[in-house]
Amino acid sequence: MNYLKILEEITLELKSYTTVGQVTNTIPELAKINPDKFGIHLTTIEGDDFGIGDSQERFSIQSVSKALTVALAFSFLGEKIWKRVGVEPSGTAFNSLIQLEYEKGIPRNPFINAGAIVIADMLVSCLENPKEDFLRFIRLISGNPNIDFNLSVAQSEKDTRFRNAALGNFLKSFGNIENDVDEVLDFYFHQCSIEMNCVELANAFFFFANEGKTRDGKSILTTSQVKRLNAIMQTCGFYDESGEFTYKVGLPGKSGIGGGIVALYPKNFVVATWSPKLNKKGNSELGMHALELLTTKTEMSIF
Repeated sequence: MNYLKILEEITLELKSYTTVGQVTNTIPELAKINPDKFGIHLTTIEGDDFGIGDSQERFSIQSVSKALTVALAFSFLGEKIWKRVGVEPSGTAFNSLIQLEYEKGIPRNPFINAGAIVIADMLVSCLENPKEDFLRFIRLISGNPNIDFNLSVAQSEKDTRFRNAALGNFLKSFGNIENDVDEVLDFYFHQCSIEMNCVELANAFFFFANEGKTRDGKSILTTSQVKRLNAIMQTCGFYDESGEFTYKVGLPGKSGIGGGIVALYPKNFVVATWSPKLNKKGNSELGMHALELLTTKTEMSIF
């Protein structure tokens, strides 16, 4: 498969694609990003790399980080994590309070904000120095010791935390947050603020495509655990657009409002895209289309 040629074709086709999306304005610091950026990077299981565009420029990964926090929590706690968070698609907005009321403080899945806050609480309990230890984990799986938080983004999220603070306190009222809510939210804002580029993201997600092992052979999860998390990414990784992504792209993946998307074809490749303009569901407009073109042109998906 000539992946480079395919990525070049995709990038060329995207130039004539009319976009209507907007850069997020929910986090003021992210609203400053150049809306016309686009990068894509694909890493094969054999270790070959192919990148186009702004694939080397770092951006705030935001909710893409949720797949990595749940992986770390799963490695510590195993199946216990599913007693506090579900594995079902939400069908509602990623920051909805309504479902928590109906379902008595058990978030539908770990990728909506409420679920990710519960996972953050688990990590605050498990890790001696939560922020530093999580950053160390990200550096390990990506193979890059220079990845860091964007403190301006983390502060911007804290300054506009009102909905997430409501979710955290609501979860606490149901007994599903064990630690201090402000401490948990501080960890959550920092995890979302981590900056990575498409190359680093593809490397960080490599273990999801490689039966739990990183690019340099370190074991992160068991094959069974990876299978389960890939399944949740397939059904829940794009909020209430997960069905659309499955229909058009056919790969497990995770998106973030920073414009990043990572998707993977188990035992074959990992691909990361970045384009800041989001559609109405909060997913990267060009990134979604690029990945649809990728699986169409390669005829490679899990289906």
